[in-house]
Amino acid sequence: MFSHVVIFWTDPANPNSADELVQGANTYLKPIPGVLHFHVGKMVPSHRDVVDRSYQVALNLVFPDKKSQDDYQVHPMHLDFVEKVFKKVCKKVTVYDFA
Repeated sequence: MFSHVVIFWTDPANPNSADELVQGANTYLKPIPGVLHFHVGKMVPSHRDVVDRSYQVALNLVFPDKKSQDDYQVHPMHLDFVEKVFKKVCKKVTVYDFA
């Protein structure tokens, strides 16, 4: 198993940016083959101090192996997502990959 977790900070000047990002991920990323588990959503507020509340959207993908994730990264739909959605609505991103 290979997990790919992406944390997004959206553009605060665009009040719809989190919704646009979630919709774009569902449109462009969800159909890409090789993903065993796909989950995208907006940050859920918490009273717990250990919960990071600074981001707006997170993406959690699970692949069978690193090669599947590598293939996903260069898939034309992923590249379209980066150009048409991510660059338009995001200010920062952090990625956590682990196996």
